Amino acid sequence: MTDERPDPPKFEAALERLEAIVQRLEKGELPLEDSLKLYEEGVTLSRLCHAKLEEAEGRIEMLMKDARGDLTVDRDGKAQTKPFTAAAAGRPSGGESS
Repeated sequence: MTDERPDPPKFEAALERLEAIVQRLEKGELPLEDSLKLYEEGVTLSRLCHAKLEEAEGRIEMLMKDARGDLTVDRDGKAQTKPFTAAAAGRPSGGESS
């Protein structure tokens, strides 16, 4: 017997479900046991969304690093963006003329 778990929902689907759960819980019309089940599902979805956001942040941070691996930021500590060039990516320019 294999342990086949369904794939976790995409971020947008998880967030949409979490919002629906919050709305139902805020109404206060559910029996206690149903509220607890929804709360547990909401905590799981919240953790999933948080993890996906942290993963996305890490990927963005990697993209924002310079050739030395330092995060490029301005004087205010905000991420600094630069136009993408083949030279910045460490690739030959492909014989472009100036």
